[in-house]
Amino acid sequence: MKLIVHNLKLSLDDGIDELKAMAIKKAGVKENNLKDFKIVKESIDARKKPHINIVYSVTLEIQDGVRIRKDNDIRVLEDVEEEPLIPGNKKLKDRPVVIGTGPAGLFAGLVLAQNGYRPLLLERGECVEKRTELVNRYWKTGELDPNTNVQFGEGGAGTFSDGKLTTRINDRRCTKVLEEFFKSGAPEEILYRAKPHIGSDILGRVVMNLRKRIIDYGGDVRFNAKVTSINIGDGKLKSVIVNESEEIPCEVVVLAIGHSARDTFKMLYDKGVPFAQKPFSIGVRIEHPQDIINRAQYGEAAGHPRLGADYQIFKKLEKRTVYSFCMCPGGVVVASASEPGTIVTNGMSEFARDKQNANSALVVSVEPEDFGSGHPLAGVEFQRKWERLAYEVGGSSNSAPVQRLEDFIEGRASTRLGSVKPSYTGSVELADINKCLPIYVTDSMKECIEFFDSKIRGFAMKDALLTGVETRTSSPVRILRGDSLEAIGIQGLYPAGEGAGYAGGIMSAAVDGIRIAEEIIKAYSYGD
Repeated sequence: MKLIVHNLKLSLDDGIDELKAMAIKKAGVKENNLKDFKIVKESIDARKKPHINIVYSVTLEIQDGVRIRKDNDIRVLEDVEEEPLIPGNKKLKDRPVVIGTGPAGLFAGLVLAQNGYRPLLLERGECVEKRTELVNRYWKTGELDPNTNVQFGEGGAGTFSDGKLTTRINDRRCTKVLEEFFKSGAPEEILYRAKPHIGSDILGRVVMNLRKRIIDYGGDVRFNAKVTSINIGDGKLKSVIVNESEEIPCEVVVLAIGHSARDTFKMLYDKGVPFAQKPFSIGVRIEHPQDIINRAQYGEAAGHPRLGADYQIFKKLEKRTVYSFCMCPGGVVVASASEPGTIVTNGMSEFARDKQNANSALVVSVEPEDFGSGHPLAGVEFQRKWERLAYEVGGSSNSAPVQRLEDFIEGRASTRLGSVKPSYTGSVELADINKCLPIYVTDSMKECIEFFDSKIRGFAMKDALLTGVETRTSSPVRILRGDSLEAIGIQGLYPAGEGAGYAGGIMSAAVDGIRIAEEIIKAYSYGD
């Protein structure tokens, strides 16, 4: 018999032995009745600081026939068999093609491979090992590879981030995503932490292992293989063209191209793929000393090795929402451009999250009416405009503009750094960030600073550092798809993940990739 026991509260200094003893006692059983014990959820309760608890849910497998204590926090778990995927009646002549190896592409490819469909994954950039070398070169020299950078290459944009696995979606496939990451080398704690993360230093190895597993299951992965065109006939996908020369026949394609594949967006639009504008958000990265965030969140307990503070704050204004996004505790601000003559920022943390600064996107929602055109790709040009301005404001030398928060609020260029030193992975230039964002964005940010300080004491410190600009919070487009998850009017083309406008982060993109793979399996059969 398997039980789940909730609401087990331990102190910061208690360990696994204390947790197991508490769970056994709460269930009213003896240790020799126990066959298995597993943590399924861990979260931090800091509502009564400095008295901070770690709260657990665990499963206990106990011998049959043993009586358990009745308690609202204890429930018997029934075995639930997952419905098998039954291949559809339509026979595929050619194996499925997956374009892109971000989370959506990798997990679509993994599920297809696990079910015998031998997918071919095409990635415009390099494998993660070589990609890491090229990204480090860009950070040091400013030399940008347009196909292999922080946005493009194996693993997708999330590879150079915190590796956050939090999501607002409630989907059974989330469990599979976490389990497959763990099988590929991610820390076991991602299976139960309330806010799991892998860390950029570990994520590359996990991505490499996912690739190897796809290959072991019968799939293929090709790098430096940019899809430059697709062929459609009679409303059906016929083939894809790689690197402007090689034609690959295919009836089914998973389109997992990521939120920054602007040239691919244009190609697809020109081929008749249906696009729509989509709202997103833009702003800056804001940095504070990590110890200030720790104290704001945990009071006297700040600094305990089991506590590393993050935050998520927002304020809804009359027309817009201002909020923190992708907060990276103990991390760095990352140079993330994918086009020359632009500045783009993102945030990144390693697994230990032990750097001096905390950073987060501080962004403001923008709507299609802000884009200045009704064209479906107008959001792309809107992003480019502010990225190019950031390049100019930073001195047109590939330096990111940085500014003290006090100077930003007063509308003057910074002439010195304060106590917060920039962690940006490229070069920086003291500047006025007001000049490279729309006034309705900067005004909205300024309006909310004091409110955010009331939530996170110290947020409004004068020396907090802004780095511009953050524009890639999500895709500026949505590729329209129907109930079958195929692009409307094009049989066999399956837009997937964040780039297609159906996800917002590693977890939701991976889940969408799995959904797409399941739809393909239900519709088609492949092989003997």
